[in-house]
Amino acid sequence: MTAESLAAVLALPAVHRAVAALLVAGAALPVVGVFIIGLDIVTARFAMMHVALLGVGLGLLTGLDPMACAIVLCGLAGASLAPFAGRRGGLSGPMALLMTMAIAAALLMLSLSGVNAAGAFELLWGSLLAVGPRELTILAVLAAAVLAVYLRFRRPLALMLFDMELARCSGIRVDGLAMLLLVVVAVAIAAALPLTGALLVDAVTLLPALAARNVASSFDRMVAWAIGFGLAGNVLGFSVALLIDQPPGPVLVLCSGLITLLTFMVGKAR
Repeated sequence: MTAESLAAVLALPAVHRAVAALLVAGAALPVVGVFIIGLDIVTARFAMMHVALLGVGLGLLTGLDPMACAIVLCGLAGASLAPFAGRRGGLSGPMALLMTMAIAAALLMLSLSGVNAAGAFELLWGSLLAVGPRELTILAVLAAAVLAVYLRFRRPLALMLFDMELARCSGIRVDGLAMLLLVVVAVAIAAALPLTGALLVDAVTLLPALAARNVASSFDRMVAWAIGFGLAGNVLGFSVALLIDQPPGPVLVLCSGLITLLTFMVGKAR
């Protein structure tokens, strides 16, 4: 891409909104990744993606806003998983059941209603360059909520994510805090899917958190490193995608993955 064409691309409002979305996502969604790793619910993104599809189908069937339905349904699903957080076996079984039931219900609903299933899936695939003012506002509100939860419950979160039983013995209301985290994780994934697509969700949530875990020595430092890696990966990936004129999603994932690998090597060298 020549300098003139690059300057023309950078002047587009869609690119401005995409950069703003990446900066907002990089500042908050890696914190969600820290929650996911701490609760050991890496498969949550798959379960919530299927629940979000059910919400989209419900919205298309009833005439309500599809993404509002998806976000509300994911929030309810996250809250319903909370009672299983402290039980033996964890959340893997309930999430697998939720995922399979949600996708089956979504496909059956779309089939019976005659709603175009391809349109429902397109709403979940997402595109950075298609982010509009409404989607950017949703992401900004979500980012503020995630950071507010972290700042308000920073100390009990650190203990609970380290050892849930120790936190319970220390007087922390583990069940309520676990429910709050699960709702935050579920809503964050649902809101991020139409903005970034299923592929990019890992790049803006899990990969920065995994990279931070390789170099951080405490919960607060892990959160700070995760935000730093999230912002760096987003800016680097989007810049490279523009320079080589390729879709930003795969390039962002590769850049975030390389950062994660580098931190792993740095951590091993210590």
